[in-house]
Amino acid sequence: MARQPRVLGMVLAGGEGKRLWPLTADRAKPAVPFGGNYRLIDFVLSNLVNAGYLRICVLTQYKSHSLDRHISQTWHMSGLTGNYITPVPAQQRLGPRWYTGSADAILQSSNLIHDDMPDHIIVFGADHVYRMDPRQMVQQHIDSGAGATVAGIRVPRAEAKAFGVIDADTDHRVLEFLEKPPNPPGLPDAPDQTFASMGNYVFRTEVLLDALKQDAEDEDSVHDMGGSIMPMMVKQGVAYVYDFADNDVPGAEDRDRGYWRDVGTLDAYYEAHRDLIAVHPIFNLYNRNWPIYTHHPDLPSAKFVEGGVAMESLVGAGTIISGATVRHSVLSPNVRVHNGAYVEDSVIMPGTRIGRGAVVRRAILDKGVDVPDGAHIGVDAEADRARYHVTESGITVLGKSERALA
Repeated sequence: MARQPRVLGMVLAGGEGKRLWPLTADRAKPAVPFGGNYRLIDFVLSNLVNAGYLRICVLTQYKSHSLDRHISQTWHMSGLTGNYITPVPAQQRLGPRWYTGSADAILQSSNLIHDDMPDHIIVFGADHVYRMDPRQMVQQHIDSGAGATVAGIRVPRAEAKAFGVIDADTDHRVLEFLEKPPNPPGLPDAPDQTFASMGNYVFRTEVLLDALKQDAEDEDSVHDMGGSIMPMMVKQGVAYVYDFADNDVPGAEDRDRGYWRDVGTLDAYYEAHRDLIAVHPIFNLYNRNWPIYTHHPDLPSAKFVEGGVAMESLVGAGTIISGATVRHSVLSPNVRVHNGAYVEDSVIMPGTRIGRGAVVRRAILDKGVDVPDGAHIGVDAEADRARYHVTESGITVLGKSERALA
């Protein structure tokens, strides 16, 4: 039997997530709750684990306590088989400094690579919502003989200006890696589309280590995977693109096939939740053939009493809706919505209390928020801007354990 290539997963989870503030005021971006039960880190780890990649290092840095705890409590593997998923904090192995970029994060953690001795390294981001079978990307990478392969998602050219863009030929060889270009290149088979980088990479180990060493010696480099390492690979002629449209996830339906969302802003985060609650959701959490794993708290089922109702909504375990109405919303576990309250088009995180007669519309309420009886959130935009954080699209956001004003 032919030896299977040895693959090490490295997940980049050290970003500050400034554009998600105040949700990242007290936690790392990958630890931000999503979809009621999950955290953002769960999506990439589920993809890797479902694909059978069970040796994974999660590189953390900023405000990583809740992220480290979640990984340790949820993502533990049997040491008997040599498998592991482990958080790796910034260790300052190359001097007293934090990571200066995603490439520097891997360079400073290169001891993990030398210890594991993989043939190939998967480097994935930690803060996107999607399903993907990375085995198919790895297989293309091996078959093509590439030194580096980057996953690209097809987007309309008019929308590609906000992304890192990949210009590739008909054989998927990358010709140029462009950062937010004003005139993105079209695809050979679809001139009105272009490849946006998903921030997911596969490398031959020796190619990546050589590139990281060269990059570290370049004083003008930003030491970023997309901004530094990939352009270097392109110049060497060893970079290829993997078309995400070719990825076939077991159990995927036509409606959610190829779904990928960068939830790097509050508005994008809010809209991604909206994708979950349709009768036929754009992103289907109920695919049992490719589950999204997480830690489920020991709570009873959700309860609806005194005429409480929830329509076109996700409602987490332990939540009680008592004589209140919830519409088009995502309620996490252990939420309390009291008599006469009205919640609409909102994302409510664990442990939040919404008092009697309160109104919450088009809002994101972080963990442990207290909405007093009769309070109004998302009703008067000008009043909300004076009291709370409000996004460009008018979503009102309250941070962790914040108390709303009556």
